[in-house]
Amino acid sequence: MPETTSASRAPGALAAAPVSGAIASGGPRVGEPGTIPQLFYAAVEKHDRPDALLFKSGAEWRPISHRALLQRVVRCGRGLRALGVQPGDRVGILSENRPEWAIADYACLSSGVIDVALYPNLPPDQIAYILRDSGATAIFVSTPTQAEKVAEARKDAPSVRHVISFTSPRPGGADMTLAELEARGMEGETTETMAAYRAEAMRAKPDDVATLIYTSGTTGEPKGVMLTHDNFYSNVLAAVLRLDVAFPVGQDNLALSFLPLSHVFERMVGHFTMMHTGTTIAYAESMDTVPVNMQEVKPTIVASVPRLYEKMYARVLENALAGGAAKKRIFFWARRAAERWADIVLAGRKPNAVLGLQYRIAQRLVFSKLKARTGGRLRFFVSGGAPLSPEINKFFYAAGLTILEGYGLTETSPVICCNTPREFRLGTVGRPIPGVEVAIASDGEILTRGPHVMKGYWHKPDATREAIDAEGWFHTGDIGELRDGFLAITDRKKDLIVTAGGKKVAPQPIENMVKTNKYVSQAIMLGDKRKFPSMLIVPNFEQLEKWAKYKNLMYNDHRQLIAMPIVRAKMEKEVFGRTSSLANFEQPKKIALLDRDLTLESGEMTPTLKVRRKIVEQRYRDAIESMYLEGE
Repeated sequence: MPETTSASRAPGALAAAPVSGAIASGGPRVGEPGTIPQLFYAAVEKHDRPDALLFKSGAEWRPISHRALLQRVVRCGRGLRALGVQPGDRVGILSENRPEWAIADYACLSSGVIDVALYPNLPPDQIAYILRDSGATAIFVSTPTQAEKVAEARKDAPSVRHVISFTSPRPGGADMTLAELEARGMEGETTETMAAYRAEAMRAKPDDVATLIYTSGTTGEPKGVMLTHDNFYSNVLAAVLRLDVAFPVGQDNLALSFLPLSHVFERMVGHFTMMHTGTTIAYAESMDTVPVNMQEVKPTIVASVPRLYEKMYARVLENALAGGAAKKRIFFWARRAAERWADIVLAGRKPNAVLGLQYRIAQRLVFSKLKARTGGRLRFFVSGGAPLSPEINKFFYAAGLTILEGYGLTETSPVICCNTPREFRLGTVGRPIPGVEVAIASDGEILTRGPHVMKGYWHKPDATREAIDAEGWFHTGDIGELRDGFLAITDRKKDLIVTAGGKKVAPQPIENMVKTNKYVSQAIMLGDKRKFPSMLIVPNFEQLEKWAKYKNLMYNDHRQLIAMPIVRAKMEKEVFGRTSSLANFEQPKKIALLDRDLTLESGEMTPTLKVRRKIVEQRYRDAIESMYLEGE
């Protein structure tokens, strides 16, 4: 029998438990199947705020009220019906984060349409594959650039009849604008038609497919994950209950949205959950403007993938090391004091008076500046999508900025486990949320079962049966262990390295360890069926070039820089210094330096910023082989 745990004794055991933020009478409850229209209409009626959404126009942040949002959703939904889009049809959304994304999404889901979320950075050929595979009849696009990509993709996607642009005037490649679509939906609008639209929306069934989200495809072609209304509904209510016990979620909260809404993590956490709890959603202008936007809107909740926290951590260290000797001494004293305080608090003990005083001084002298850069109101960060380095998580916790790390997959809609402010354990992704079961198979694979598990893969019954066994357990492909009910992820099953000597090495924790070094941007561990582990390293060229300038090195480009023996020696020192505490068989013995970042555009990264290892290994075969030739 696999080792199991769950947040309740069995799925549905919390059926009668009310959830904060729900309608008091007849509102959503954990354990009772439901739909996204139920959540949406309940949120509009309960919260009815003037600033449900915020977006920046010029230098000003402008609000959209719940009532205005509902009106536009209904008009958009009725407009789709006027175009001949029927329940069960598929409609794509290809856009950066903005209010129109939410409008299109709720319009589709409240009119029985299955929407297809596409990453805005996808190239035309991948857009064409998804549109063709899903049989999409229409697609929303955000900008002229996205409209151009769809115009090219449309040649290979004959099912697409309508391209609707969020921007006006209508760009080339689009058939109409969202404003024109809403105008169609306004025709004959009365109180009665609004009520009729709501009644139709409420006829959606919990098991109806709500959306298709195509997996990243690190191996093989992308698969369309069918997520139902109840997948999201149950996940939202269970996650809120899990967090609300320890940290009230209410109307004084504001979330900054910047992860792509095509990512299931942002869709569920930053979109459906924030709407359900009455949290204002502010859409960042772009990923590049997140630091500025944080200080402008002063969020209380920020959800992101580990890359944001890695960059923040690197920037804090860079600023500390760039200062004078006194500034460095103060920073590292404050860090040591804060981490001693964190060790005691996380162990469930109370710091003594001296350490408590040192912690308060450290906060005032050092960490208050970091908090100010987040806007000064942050209650917590949420991290998901990939493992977060425990070292980075501990640093932020010690600084007074809690990162609640969770775990899930697209196929689990997505949350399986999460830490909370009261139940918080470094190095784990927390306990399962209510109604979710977790088991560890005999080979260490993490299995999960419950209302959060997808309906299956679109038109791929064999792949569905391979992923979900006869007892309903979804096989995650991740390796992990349960520690007093807390789940720890150790690696991806397919990524485990087995050296020629038979030693098993989990690469992700070691890669995360190396990436905490300020001179390292990306790290990819290798060594399967080899005599020893090795690493491909992309330097942080901003930091490396500062060091090269200090050393008076002369070079024309990154390729010349990393070819210098002194630079290679420097990077080996930095990498091996991070891994010296590992067991001998886990330590990378050789590194090869790459002259550029791995990117989505080059095909080396997925849209969720995971490394496509097979492609990387093929592309850099010569560099890899040279490490092992040298080691023979």
